[in-house]
Amino acid sequence: MSRTMEEVEKQLRALRLHGMAQTLQARCLQAQQGGTSALDVLTQLIQDELDCRHSRLIERRFSVSGLDERKVMQDFDWSYNPRLPKQEILELISGKFLHNADDALLIGHPGTGKSHIAKAVSHAAIQAGYQVAYREAQCFFEDIFEAAQTGKRKKLFKLFRGADLLVIDDLFLQKRLPQTAADDLLDVILDRYRHRKSTMITSNRPIEDWGKLLDDNAAASAILDRLLHRGHLLKFEGKSYRLKEASKRLAVEKKKI
Repeated sequence: MSRTMEEVEKQLRALRLHGMAQTLQARCLQAQQGGTSALDVLTQLIQDELDCRHSRLIERRFSVSGLDERKVMQDFDWSYNPRLPKQEILELISGKFLHNADDALLIGHPGTGKSHIAKAVSHAAIQAGYQVAYREAQCFFEDIFEAAQTGKRKKLFKLFRGADLLVIDDLFLQKRLPQTAADDLLDVILDRYRHRKSTMITSNRPIEDWGKLLDDNAAASAILDRLLHRGHLLKFEGKSYRLKEASKRLAVEKKKI
């Protein structure tokens, strides 16, 4: 019994084969024009379905990661800050440190690209099939506090533990941390260290100050001990990209006056 193209597409969608449904007409037309065999058409349709499912998986992982933008390195101005550790940064983007379950600390002056790099690494990791949890430091501690108040702390820690990469961005950007910050951060780092999961932290404060900033030297030492055991320490020095962008904007506005 012959069926119309619309009926076949409807059946494919009922079977949740949306990738095949989207390309069915094009593949059939391609077969008619090029004399492609039935096996070739079926192979192409199966690949279309696999590609579609992979794309949807990537989108789901991005939506739950906490990332608010998709940073890439193609638009990064290396020439503005030639002192940045370019090779080490590109090594992080490659994802090799994730494969090895290493950690990374990006430490240095404000505006030198640490957050850009952290988001680019996170985006590349998602594209490579890794699960990522990205949090700005303020949101990281707020999430833990809220989870503790609502009895969902274990669930949140399970989420953090399950991520192949946990990124805590701009740690100590705000000097006033929750009273439980040292214990909370230590719990997360120890948990991830035991389960061999990669953690990346960015901060404009040198690691020598972490004990004072956390108001707990012992906790800070334990945190850094785990992060640096299998970790990469990248130091960011140079001029602020934000000031560069601000100068450009002011120059444009001045011309308009």
